[in-house]
Amino acid sequence: MLRICSALVLICASLPVWADLSGYVRVIDADTIDVGGVRVRLHAIDAPEEDQICQTEQGVDFACGAWASAQVLDRFGGTYARCAQTDTDRYGRVVAICQVDSVDMGQEIVSQGWAFAYRRYGMDYDLDEKSAYVADRGLHGLRVQSPAQFRKTRAKGRIPPNPSCRIKGNISKNGRIFHVPGQEFYEQTGINLTRGERWFCSPAEARAAGWRAARR
Repeated sequence: MLRICSALVLICASLPVWADLSGYVRVIDADTIDVGGVRVRLHAIDAPEEDQICQTEQGVDFACGAWASAQVLDRFGGTYARCAQTDTDRYGRVVAICQVDSVDMGQEIVSQGWAFAYRRYGMDYDLDEKSAYVADRGLHGLRVQSPAQFRKTRAKGRIPPNPSCRIKGNISKNGRIFHVPGQEFYEQTGINLTRGERWFCSPAEARAAGWRAARR
């Protein structure tokens, strides 16, 4: 067996090693999961951010990020996955191809239209996305900003235009919440002025405008 593998070293090197990581799945969002307590970013797919808003064809706002996460949770939450690591991302997360009962999670998620093929990191699911697009499945039936572009836009909203007004007035499914520097979610919160979010100069100003303080 070792001699055969040596003769076919290029083929052997390309095969996934499914013993890298295994465990029960906890869904974080549509492209990120915990497997046995290890944070995993699924290889070559990209899903809307949890707070991302899309629009229906009729122009109605739709919480597509939360919706996509819910679909993946319903399909894969609590299942047993076996993963082959392909990389480690800049946040220290394991990047991996994961299977549940011989189903490639990334392929299934892209095929159902819950995420997009992330061609920057691999062409693995290019045809799966094209099939979903033709069928108008999932996100392909909506007006969707690419997740990568959304993240860039949101990142721009993390730096206050006025250094004296650093309090972030965020709007989420939990309502109007303001975050002050030093709180847990302050750094990752971005302000999107087109959605009615805004910067405040003091907690009193934020409360007067109808925002409540974040709990942490």
